[in-house]
Amino acid sequence: MAGLRLMAIHAHPDDESSKGAATMAKYASEGNRVLVVTCTDGRRGDILNPAMDRPGVLENILEVREQEMAEAAAALGVEHQWMGYEDSGLPQGDPLPPLPEGSFATQDPEAVTAHLVESIREFRPHVIITYDENGGYPHPDHLMVHEISMLAWDKAGDPSFAPEAGPAWTPLKLYYSHGFILQRMRLLQDRLYAQGKKSPYELMIQRWEENKADVMSRVTTRVECAEYFPQRAAALTAHATQIDPAGAFLASPVEDQQEVWPTEEFELARTRVASTLPEDDLFAGIDPKTADALAEGFGQER
Repeated sequence: MAGLRLMAIHAHPDDESSKGAATMAKYASEGNRVLVVTCTDGRRGDILNPAMDRPGVLENILEVREQEMAEAAAALGVEHQWMGYEDSGLPQGDPLPPLPEGSFATQDPEAVTAHLVESIREFRPHVIITYDENGGYPHPDHLMVHEISMLAWDKAGDPSFAPEAGPAWTPLKLYYSHGFILQRMRLLQDRLYAQGKKSPYELMIQRWEENKADVMSRVTTRVECAEYFPQRAAALTAHATQIDPAGAFLASPVEDQQEVWPTEEFELARTRVASTLPEDDLFAGIDPKTADALAEGFGQER
């Protein structure tokens, strides 16, 4: 598979490295174009790595996170684009405080969608990856990403919508990324216990078990990408303010991850082409020779 285009829409710098990162590295390595669109600047992310909690980091957090994102994109071999919105943060408290004025999640969804549609029409992706209706988790920026992604799926191919955003382009498939799988965490935890090590997964597993949510029941597509787990680890490590080397993301060696769970999981949420489920390829059902003409044709039919 070569010559197709994949766009992944994410809320913050670092989200791309924990959700579908190895899959993106795989497709880029195989000759496809892969673009990560980051909606916000990440300015309100806490410093989660104690080693980075030092003078000068918070004062220059925008520059720090910009550099981290550049290093992560390079590790994955993907293209990158900032949308330029301000991180909304994750408000805490009861009653819940209002979101910061002017932040991403307070924007008019249709206006943000027009901005995203401009990126879609410029890059012309055949496949889009985004978050599900829960945002992956209910962060206000993640919920906004879901909303604008679904609107853009409907509007990008409509020439009457935001004509100033460029010629219409109709993506062919849209997936939700499902990066946090209970069954995977259990297997990784069992491996750590067998090695006589402590597990950082216990609290997450407990929460998932209490919630009784089985994400795997939604998965339609499992991409074999273990070969690219080192690139995924390098991208995570690049986000040094956000990823604690002693935390869950890097607790299990790459070799254990490759052996225990060699895939990344997605849910086919929308499609304009026929594809047989389950899949092992996000481009399943898309012929590289006819993909552009097919996408352009959908727009001409409106």
